[in-house]
Amino acid sequence: MTRKYIDCRLFPSDTKCSIAISADTEDEVVAAAAQHAVTVHKHQDSPELRQQIRASVKEGTPTP
Repeated sequence: MTRKYIDCRLFPSDTKCSIAISADTEDEVVAAAAQHAVTVHKHQDSPELRQQIRASVKEGTPTP
């Protein structure tokens, strides 16, 4: 099974966040990334946010 990930470095932000989140399933990545977006980047958790995150999930592992 190929791991899924999302890399905050791919999204411009004032904090220059370097977090990458990976998991075995897309649902796990979306849940963790949504929590990160709300806690660190002060986004509002919403179906739209989770849809944007889900659309950005990639397969494999993030590259440095």
